Amino acid sequence: MDKQELIDRIREINATAKTEFLATFSEKDLTAYLEHLMELDLEELAVCS
Repeated sequence: MDKQELIDRIREINATAKTEFLATFSEKDLTAYLEHLMELDLEELAVCS
């Protein structure tokens, strides 16, 4: 994914994250953050089941 795609995916999970703020990070950092958000999202689903 390129940087804009990463930002878009992050904002799907965390709509409060501002595009301008996310754009200040590297693709590597954004990838790590997206992976973290996806793990939290899965944990939340497991708790809700």
